Amino acid sequence: MKNLIKIGLPSKGRLKEDSINFFESNNFKPTSNGGERNYFAQIDNLPNAQIIYLHAKEIIQRLGDGTIDVGISGLDLLRESTINLQKKIVVKKKLNFGLANVVIAIPNDWIDVQTVADLEEVSFDFRDKKNARLRVATKYPNLTNNFLVSKGITQYKLVSSLGATETYPFIGSSEIITDITSTGKTLKDNNLRVLKDGMILKSQACILFSKERYAKIKSFLNSLKF
Repeated sequence: MKNLIKIGLPSKGRLKEDSINFFESNNFKPTSNGGERNYFAQIDNLPNAQIIYLHAKEIIQRLGDGTIDVGISGLDLLRESTINLQKKIVVKKKLNFGLANVVIAIPNDWIDVQTVADLEEVSFDFRDKKNARLRVATKYPNLTNNFLVSKGITQYKLVSSLGATETYPFIGSSEIITDITSTGKTLKDNNLRVLKDGMILKSQACILFSKERYAKIKSFLNSLKF
């Protein structure tokens, strides 16, 4: 179908449930013929639309390359993507779910470190006394770099995290971390605390669309109630 509207929704977890609820509240109920692992769905009263369930991060990529026209994903994932990709994607509306913050967290026993400025002192101490750079474990290298540089911090090294970032300071893989948190409980449970001015980004789920596809999806976007 030439004018098929391709809609990317998160494929798992709470974000998937909330995204489906949002569509159902707009009287656009996704229906699927397959089982739990079926990645495609239709909307009965919107026959020219197809829903594709994707990883939230992939939704950003597919909006950028025009494979899908509209999607729901996290603001954190959009802002973490490259500038070239961000230029191709428009935030139509921030939604009232998927609320979380990307933050800098440090071990509880760093009692003299309360702010990012204190962190700068620590980073120079590391350089001078240990001839090493302060290591920051993260899944958000771009957001982390941009934030630290904007605060004048230069003496650090990013460590790429593949999961359970909060464990990195305690297994010797990094000194501090940046991570996303909704309640702060996981950080607290792992003896970490957020710096007083350590908020990098307030994130939430957003309706996003491909800039170059706007003419095709304009009427659909305008039909949504927020």
